[in-house]
Amino acid sequence: MSLTLYYHPLSSFCHKVLIALYEHGIDVEKRLIDLGNEADRAALQALWPIGKFPVIRDETQQRNVAESTVIIEYLDHFYAAQSRLIPDDWETALEVRQWDRFFDLYVQVPLQAIVGDRIRAANGDLSHERAVLMTAYGMIDRQLASKAWVAGATFSMADCAAAPALFYASTLVAFPEEHAHLRAYFDRLVQRPSVQRVIDEARPYFSLYPFADDIPRRFLAAG
Repeated sequence: MSLTLYYHPLSSFCHKVLIALYEHGIDVEKRLIDLGNEADRAALQALWPIGKFPVIRDETQQRNVAESTVIIEYLDHFYAAQSRLIPDDWETALEVRQWDRFFDLYVQVPLQAIVGDRIRAANGDLSHERAVLMTAYGMIDRQLASKAWVAGATFSMADCAAAPALFYASTLVAFPEEHAHLRAYFDRLVQRPSVQRVIDEARPYFSLYPFADDIPRRFLAAG
């Protein structure tokens, strides 16, 4: 098999890449990396010395590709069969890239700070991070007022970024009732077959998530 994904099934950034792989129907060998295991950590750092996943090893191209957005761009260029997750149209592609970065920077970053604080038992002041999530929710809700998917009419890389970011963020800061567009969008996301598959694969590991008790019941049993 040409592609090997170095990943962890609880990682939101790995989920983002897995959704893209499943959307394209790309075959990939998965190498689960436990960062607490010295051999696993060394295997990952041999490909990407920073030591963060996801990383894809492409034996055909003899190339290692890191960072979730870059990996999806790479898959779109070399492996997309028909539909693309980054459209050819420049204006639409710009919108996709903007919202991809939005979810990574303004949803993923604050949620990871909150989770990291729980792991360290630091009990820090996380009011800023929670406020950023609330601001992001409002912006997403407005963006979706007239759209089925966050960057337009079709599912894109931006939605690959949105699904895991919103899944975990919603366990930390609930979506406000008044954000009906955001709530409906999240329901569409989690009903997408590629997203359902990622959630199904992550389910056996949910107990390791520091906020496992806040995962909604609907995600705790196979549908």
